Amino acid sequence: MALAESWHVRSRSRECAATQRPFTDGETIVTALFPDPESSGYLRRDYSVDAWNNLPADAEKPFSFWKTIFSGPVTTETPDHAERLSPEEILVRLVEEDEDHTENTRYILAVMLERQKILRETDHQRTPNGILRVYEHRKTGEIYLIRDPDIPLSQVESVQNEVFLLLENNGRTPEPAALQEPQAEAEKEAEAQPETDAQSEGAPESESESETQPDGEAEDLRD
Repeated sequence: MALAESWHVRSRSRECAATQRPFTDGETIVTALFPDPESSGYLRRDYSVDAWNNLPADAEKPFSFWKTIFSGPVTTETPDHAERLSPEEILVRLVEEDEDHTENTRYILAVMLERQKILRETDHQRTPNGILRVYEHRKTGEIYLIRDPDIPLSQVESVQNEVFLLLENNGRTPEPAALQEPQAEAEKEAEAQPETDAQSEGAPESESESETQPDGEAEDLRD
């Protein structure tokens, strides 16, 4: 895995991790992330406020935690991949694929979704590899851990163009051949243009020759 700090942590639990009491719709709960000892990822646990406040002093320390409002599970239709993917669906896929070259794109997409009020940043933590930002989906409670790549100002425009390209091509970067095809067609049209012009220029000469031919035949008859 290229980057062990970019994660998609799935939606909230329906019950308290400490007491197993089911949450009620609209209840304020505490969501906490803990390092997963069996992997390089994170575990999510949701607590009622009372249970959280009464955890023992020697309880495991979370990587991050915050208060949120519990709402029942939201049923989402499985996206039809023949249709255009939304920015949210593209972000989910990029985070789960976790390829190093998409790190800047993931961050820009997360910021875009935050501005659209789909995600909200709940916390940020400084790690040895930089700042890790924690985003929560406002409806489903799903969590995205996105590293802030601290994009230089000189690169912001190129990264934004990359995001627009992904959105236009259903979340996939077009193959180089697909990008070059329009240019190749334009070059072929440019090459064909002189031939067309030459043919157009040659046409009157043929007409002129055909017009003068009868005169020659008349001279022969006179002779």
